[in-house]
Amino acid sequence: MAKTKAELAELDLGGLVDELRDTKQEALNLRFRNATGQLENVAAIKSTRRQIARINSLIRQREIAAAEGAGSGK
Repeated sequence: MAKTKAELAELDLGGLVDELRDTKQEALNLRFRNATGQLENVAAIKSTRRQIARINSLIRQREIAAAEGAGSGK
């Protein structure tokens, strides 16, 4: 999950989807560890949620750009 914004921006759509899946799995693991009292760094949950939002934003931006490109191609 430790990818920066610049590294995420360089990924293609498939790479972003893979990264989203991995980050969501990490968030699930963090929630389980927190519930069982094994998580020491609870701030990791917040940063993981923000990373998921960041990836979703990039995916949506690319979807909008693709739709605009397809719409103006008439």
